[in-house]
Amino acid sequence: SGVVAGPWLAATLEELRSPRALDEADPGRELRGTLRPYQKVGVRWLHLVSSLGLGACLADDMGLGKTIQVLALLLVLRRTRGARRRPSLLVAPASLLANWAAEVERFAPGIRILVAHASAAPAGGLTSIGSKELANVDLVITSYGTLLRVPWPTTAAWELAVLDEAQAIKNPGAKQTRAAKKLRARARIALTGTPVENRLGDLWSIFDFINPGLLGSVKTFAGYTKRLADRPQNPYGPLRDLVRPYILRRLKTDTSVISDLPDKTEVKAYCQLTRRQAALYQQAVGELADELGAAEGMKRRGVVLAYLTRFKQICNHPSQWLGDGAWAESDSGKWARLREIAEVIAARQQKALVFTQYREVTAPLAAFLGGVFGHAGLVLHGQTEVKRRAELVKRFQDDESVPFFVLSLKAGGSGLNLTAASHVIHFDRWWNPAVENQATDRAFRIGQTKNVLVHKFVCRGTVEEKIDTLIESKKTLSRELLEGGSEINLTELKDDELLKLVALDLKAAMKE
Repeated sequence: SGVVAGPWLAATLEELRSPRALDEADPGRELRGTLRPYQKVGVRWLHLVSSLGLGACLADDMGLGKTIQVLALLLVLRRTRGARRRPSLLVAPASLLANWAAEVERFAPGIRILVAHASAAPAGGLTSIGSKELANVDLVITSYGTLLRVPWPTTAAWELAVLDEAQAIKNPGAKQTRAAKKLRARARIALTGTPVENRLGDLWSIFDFINPGLLGSVKTFAGYTKRLADRPQNPYGPLRDLVRPYILRRLKTDTSVISDLPDKTEVKAYCQLTRRQAALYQQAVGELADELGAAEGMKRRGVVLAYLTRFKQICNHPSQWLGDGAWAESDSGKWARLREIAEVIAARQQKALVFTQYREVTAPLAAFLGGVFGHAGLVLHGQTEVKRRAELVKRFQDDESVPFFVLSLKAGGSGLNLTAASHVIHFDRWWNPAVENQATDRAFRIGQTKNVLVHKFVCRGTVEEKIDTLIESKKTLSRELLEGGSEINLTELKDDELLKLVALDLKAAMKE
């Protein structure tokens, strides 16, 4: 006779497998945003799994809002567990820490956070964080790198231990994987849009984090999956049944999701500066301050425009400003962020448009992305022959092997139909929303059958973030400052206003 689940266990497993029927988990009014129906289901499911002390893998497709679901869960726990609640820990790639902090501020400003990273605190202060520092904190946000450098994350007791971009622990032998698996928490959660990137071993490592032992040892699991692969029909059905209670994955192609989604989703891709970028930016701020005092009238306007361009070039990549031809990935926070996004797009076998306002950046971007995707893409800018443009568009639309199209904003921002793309990346920002929207509409237009995800790159702590905040606020000042003229009206600011706008917030801007 076999082992049979009792009524409670059978009912619980069924709830985990079919979370739509679960009781409501209400984050309350502190959530500054409206959860979509599938996101409410996700929060209910996460709440049930974590309340049972089990681990969960939220594996929703990119752009479906894993972040807001986790923040809503934290608010639910604050309401339901009260004083019994311990702080939670969130571990993410260093380039995403600013993103998480910004999303907390946007959706759940009542959540008290501590960003435990060299970019947000003196290096010495990171090693000595303890119960005193955590007493009034709801969520600690840190990086995988920090887990390796300081002991307290693995010795503290957490409410939840959440790994963002959990494919970072797909290699069982990696140091950061071993460090993550030492975390002590009431429940563990893994967030990833690609739970299986290359092989089933990726799934084993994530599950060994969320529910250790469920899939056996790595050697046992390898033998098990090999036996399954030899089955004639539905070979991996038993594995799917085994993991299904603990993994929730919704795709943009799911009818239950797509009917509820807007056709176009815009997300900010926050980037941090490398040390080299920060040094060049600081130097430029100092030189601008010196030159403003000696310039008047049209000369002053020219100085301001030249420096605004310089700041944007430095935010893109030091090599754009220096003209040294190096374009090293390690020199630019935007390059690192672009790799992360492009890797997910490549894993989903989707296509992307990448817009930049600078022609000199198009070729380096295309070379870099060709390495990430493993296939060459296309480039179009102002010097591309007009007769070739239609040929390039047709190739992008029809050729499945072309994964991306890099376009200069002025040349490719209007008049082209590029609906083969489901991602639009604004690598640098044209400070006029109408111009950006027109470029986005190359993909988001009649004939588009897929949802379009728009990624807008913003360097934290720089003039890029401050202008972005102005645009988003939709205040009269924003309209007056930016309407029609992008940078032009910024030249009318007084010296102190301008220097405040371009000043570098080092804590926000610096990356690991």
